[in-house]
Amino acid sequence: MTTHDAVSLPMKHCRACEGGVQKYTAAEAAEQLAALPDWRFTADASRIRKDWQVKDFAAGIELFTKVAELAEAEGHHPDLHLENYRHVWIELWTHALDGLSENDFILAAKIDRLPVRLRQ
Repeated sequence: MTTHDAVSLPMKHCRACEGGVQKYTAAEAAEQLAALPDWRFTADASRIRKDWQVKDFAAGIELFTKVAELAEAEGHHPDLHLENYRHVWIELWTHALDGLSENDFILAAKIDRLPVRLRQ
């Protein structure tokens, strides 16, 4: 496994999960997560997650729309959550592997480049 930084990760593209990517070990995932500020492991370390406090409900839906377009283009789909109309979080994991792969970190890095209207 080659670890990529926050600059090179978004330049990559997700590969087909079925037979195209390998599941990361816990050590590999931890090493790669270090390149993504504000992303963290879920409690069981099987997914990565990032939280935002957006300006309002519309800002959350706007972010989801941008993430959905990106996910479709990459062929890799996150779990999207909106709670209390302002608290947004996204979880990434490779469903076909039931764990983390390079695709999750690529998509996370691309999500980080999206504009987000945050709560002030």
